[in-house]
Order: sequence, then C-alpha cells, then structure tokens
Amino acid sequence: MNVWMMLARSRSDQPVSVSGSARRGGLAVLATTVTRVVLGVVGAMAAVLATGALALVSTAALAQDTPAATGPLTRVRFTLDWRYEGHMSYFMAAKAKGYFEREGIDLVLDSGAGSGATLNRVVGGSHDMGAADMSTVIEFLGNNPGRGEFQAVYLLYNRSPFIIQTLKSTGIRTPQDLAGKRMASPAFDSVRKAFPIYAKAIGIDPASVTWSTVDVALRETMLARGEVDAVPGFELDRLTLIDRGAKEADIVTFSYADAGLRLYSNVIIASRRMIAENPAAIAGVLRAVNRALIEAIDNPAETVKYTRQFDPLVNERVALEKLRIMLRVVDTPFAQSYGLGAINKVDLERQVDDISAAFNLKTRPNADFIFNSSFLPRKADRVPRQGR
Repeated sequence: MNVWMMLARSRSDQPVSVSGSARRGGLAVLATTVTRVVLGVVGAMAAVLATGALALVSTAALAQDTPAATGPLTRVRFTLDWRYEGHMSYFMAAKAKGYFEREGIDLVLDSGAGSGATLNRVVGGSHDMGAADMSTVIEFLGNNPGRGEFQAVYLLYNRSPFIIQTLKSTGIRTPQDLAGKRMASPAFDSVRKAFPIYAKAIGIDPASVTWSTVDVALRETMLARGEVDAVPGFELDRLTLIDRGAKEADIVTFSYADAGLRLYSNVIIASRRMIAENPAAIAGVLRAVNRALIEAIDNPAETVKYTRQFDPLVNERVALEKLRIMLRVVDTPFAQSYGLGAINKVDLERQVDDISAAFNLKTRPNADFIFNSSFLPRKADRVPRQGR
C-alpha cells in the first residue's frame, strides 16, 4: 500500500469531530479538515520511514546507540601505531561512518610509526589519544616514575599476537632451536623487546641469540634471503614474509601465547590532560571505536573497505586477511566472557613483573595506574555477538 492509499484509508476510517460552532462555520470545518490531513500525511510518512529503517537495521544498530550530539564538536587528535592498514580498519570505519561525530567528537585520525612514536606524540602533546603496545606502555611508565603522562583506557588485543618466524631451510624445528641463532628487527620492535620473557618461558638463554638491528622493511626480506635465521613480528607478518618470496608451506611459526605467556598487546591510551579536562570525550571515542570493532567482528569484509578512504592504493584482499588474522586476538573466549576492552588484573600484574625484570626498569609501575577502566562502554555493548 502506498502512502496516499494509507492516507485515504485513514481519513475515511476516522470521522472528523468538530465543535458545534465549527459546524456552523465552513471555514472552521475546512481548517480542521486540513489540519487532520496534514497530521495524517506526517504520521503515515513517519510510519513508512520507520518501516524502511527497520528493514535496514544491521550490526550498526547496537544497544549503545545514543542520540546524535548537538552543538560544537570536541576536537581529538588520535594516532594509530602504524600505517593505514587492514588490521586497523575499524578505526577508519568509525571515522568514515560518522561514529565519532555522533559522540560529539571531531576526531583527527593519523597514521603512526610504532608504539614508541605513539607515546612520544601523546607525551609531547601533539596528540590526545593513540594506540600502543602494552609492554611499551609499561616500559615507559617504569622508566619514568612520577610522570603520569597517560593511562591505557581500552584493551584491543587481549591475546598476544607476538610470533617468531623462521623457515624450514634453517633447520629450526622447535622454539628451543632458536638458541645460538641470528635474528633481526628494529630496536623499537615490541616483540624483540619481549623476547627475553619468551626465551625464559621456552628455556633458553636470550643472550645466546645474536641480533641485527635493521629497518622494519628489511626484516622479512633478510629471512627470505637467508641472511638471518629468524625474525620477530605479529601474526599478520606471515603475509609480509610470503610477499617477500617465502612459500607458505616453508614457514615455521612460534607463538608467544603458545608458550603460555599472557602478554596483553595493543591498547588505547589517553593523555593525562585529556583525562583531567575532558573525560566525556574519552568515553565517546571508546564507544565509537568499540561499535566499529563489534561490526568488524561481524563483517570484516565490509569494514575493511573503508581503508581505501585513507589509503587509495591499499590491496583490499591483503587488508582483509590482515584484519581477519588480528581479530583472532580480539574476539577470544576472554572477550566473549568479559567484553572487549577489559583486562584481567592478575594477568596485567604478571606482565608488569615480567616486563620489569626483562627490561630492568627503574621502578615497577602500579597496575592500577597503568589501566583505567572507568571510560569503558557498558559490558553489554562490548561482548561480541556470538557471546551474547
């Protein structure tokens, strides 16, 4: 039934009631009738629009939806910890879909250059928030006691994505075979920094490994060429090694998580100034990111398309594979039980102990200060759908 048929039926089914004086005045009758017709048009069109809206509801319609913000937007500058790539496409989707604006935030989303660069930007004041590795966060706070420049406010990777990659041609078959071998990575590589913790877990002396410090662009290339025996990285870096010429069947991977390490990885941090002056904006940023992350878990192929708006040259197939790989350390049994963004304090305390010992930190930072959970969206909105 179209709008006008609905209007005709509504007008014929419902008599117009007017006062006695109005019945004696033709103009009054006409005015009342016109008013009723206008109201009927508005009501019918609203019903049609509502029906159409319901038909379009998808994963974007979460329980956390709030009315769109009114008034001026609050400007927030956010730095990623790496380039605009598929595994971080949910940030780009949140920006492109207007989720930050809906929270009253004008978010500037900048690409990054590693966790260290994120901390420098936030501490230096050029950025308000950013993404960084938890171990790097702990290292900074432990080596800079009394400088509460920032806090972690949302956990992105609740299972460590850290791996060591090698090739069958090296003869390395078990993690213990890494003893005495050559490895390469940048000095700031968070996986390299955490290697002493991994070495202890697998029972080898970390000092037995000879490290070459190289640019990240050369890391997998050197392994593919046989110039080193192994390289550290994230799970998605397997794709880089294949791109450098290695055959997937020849790649041997050792996971930090498989060694029993509960190392939290990427988190969102917020500056001390922003925590003090605009906590509502922090909560708004987290609601927007959380919403997009839930959608990425539901439909990664749709989410990764927004990467092109930030990098037109991105390979969508590779970007999608990177996102799917990283979602394995996001949508975990822990997230299904406790929700995205949350931490287990016991695990964080253990990580602080491990990092403090391995990195020889000046002080042991307080876990309660490292992570501030007060800005998290409500748990019902943070549980991936299959866990609801």
